[in-house]
Amino acid sequence: MVSRTPIHDPARRPGPPKPRAVWAVVAIGANLGDRRATIAQAVEDLAAVDGVLEVRPSPLVSSAAVKPAGVDESAPAYLNGVAAVRTRLQPHALLDELQRIELAHGRVREERWGDRTLDLDLIAYDDETIDDDRLTVPHPRAAERGFVVVPWLLLDPDATLPGVGRLDTLAAAKDGSVVPDDGSVVPDDGRHP
Repeated sequence: MVSRTPIHDPARRPGPPKPRAVWAVVAIGANLGDRRATIAQAVEDLAAVDGVLEVRPSPLVSSAAVKPAGVDESAPAYLNGVAAVRTRLQPHALLDELQRIELAHGRVREERWGDRTLDLDLIAYDDETIDDDRLTVPHPRAAERGFVVVPWLLLDPDATLPGVGRLDTLAAAKDGSVVPDDGSVVPDDGRHP
């Protein structure tokens, strides 16, 4: 059957092009409540976001809580990881979704670097550099944080941070205070490679 719709008919025009998919890296951490369950659910929540095509979580690591004055041995320890996220969301839209997921898990922002049920930080977005009042990527302290660098290297031994270079050359990659955790984050449901 031949269509009788004119080729110039606006109903036949395709919509605006979809943004190209890019890889972003999100740091994930928690030191309050059922940390492992919260992180696992946050990974699931992130995978369910419209515009997120794939989520690859790292193994988890354990680390001491760090406050502005340094390590706080009296605070509960963190479980940390990272997730490589393939997305069509623009950086600020991805940030909005990360903050929405944090709020859904009871995140309260009362104290800078305070204890938290869930912390999701956008560490890198493709090879972009962004510095505005809401977002700085690459994350300005990522290269110094073993709890970001170590799980990222567990996920991708050849990882690089834009503007910094290979992660395996950083001092944070050898942070002995960050230790692998023996639990699993994500159920083997086929949705997370």
